[in-house]
Amino acid sequence: MTDTPATSPEPFAPRTAPEAIEDLRARLRMTRWPDAPQDVGWTLGTDLDYLRDLVAYWADGFDWAAQEAALSRLPRFRTRVGGLGIHYVHARAVAPSGPVLPLVLCHGWPDAFWRYSKVVPLLTDPGAHGADPADAFDVVVPDMPGFGYSDRPSGQPLSSIAVADLWAALLRTLGYERFGAAGGDIGSHVSRYLALDHPDRVVAVHRMDGGLPVFADDPATLRPQERAWFAEAAGWNAAEGAYGALHRTKPQTLAAALTDSPAGLAAWIVEKLHSWSDGGIERWSRDDVLTLLSIYWFTGTIGSSTRMYTANSAIPAAQLTRRVEVPSGFSLFPGDIVRPPRAWLERTANTVSVTEPARGGHFAPFEEPELYAEELRAFFRPYRRT
Repeated sequence: MTDTPATSPEPFAPRTAPEAIEDLRARLRMTRWPDAPQDVGWTLGTDLDYLRDLVAYWADGFDWAAQEAALSRLPRFRTRVGGLGIHYVHARAVAPSGPVLPLVLCHGWPDAFWRYSKVVPLLTDPGAHGADPADAFDVVVPDMPGFGYSDRPSGQPLSSIAVADLWAALLRTLGYERFGAAGGDIGSHVSRYLALDHPDRVVAVHRMDGGLPVFADDPATLRPQERAWFAEAAGWNAAEGAYGALHRTKPQTLAAALTDSPAGLAAWIVEKLHSWSDGGIERWSRDDVLTLLSIYWFTGTIGSSTRMYTANSAIPAAQLTRRVEVPSGFSLFPGDIVRPPRAWLERTANTVSVTEPARGGHFAPFEEPELYAEELRAFFRPYRRT
């Protein structure tokens, strides 16, 4: 995919039709519940008692219209990039006292621009939140194709490499030739390919993980902590990776079930919020959980979002093992999954910073927005005049 310009942006503030909300509520009220072994809790997947309570609230207590309006207080737009309609937040720095660095924030699965909704004001207006106004960013948060309010590709799903090219084109259309990139989960890979394929434009890249290990050289050259991490990652994949195998190989089978059943959609996503967060599902309010679930439900993107795993599984190994030479920083949050050792990060990237914040998990920008915002401010500070 080429770095082609996007079309002119148009403001975007979606409003879900009342009949669509009522259809969702009717489906929730008619849920056919499975049985569960006594006292199984979360050990075999989503806890049934928690799910029943969540579904009941989704059907008869949750105010989606209010949450939808709150999200629309962010400056949101739609434009066409590479033939696809792309939804994104574009929030400019407020009263900056120095050079403003554009920053693209790249989300993963199972989320969307929602992942960064709490950190946008902290990054654009740090002075209003007890931080240095000189650390203000212009922030761009796009929904990847097939996620959220961006178009679903009608043909083959796009890989992280293709999405990185789209974001490079989007940033150019917005007037940004040089920018920083940050992300986690799939967004970490998109940020990585921005740095790999557009190194003349990316001043620095910040990631929350190092991805799953891929190594093509002699295993004897690995350091002990790297070998231990490989074993840990293999163990995690055996115990927790079934969802990814299904996304990569049979996403349409899953899509048929989760596009039809909101309770099923909730079970599939909530289990990840519980397993991948620092503190489990108790870390999340029901309104937070249901805002994310409602985005997936009303956009009908659970199937298209999982298909990106299929596209990424086809990326050649030679791409996966390329070393990032753009200055790279990593914030490894304690509740995240498969945290790599510094030796691996230095092997795979020009690693200039590795931090271990005190709290937070896989969704740290939403779980701990203040901590995450400070991580970004500190890391990018030296690159504002690059």
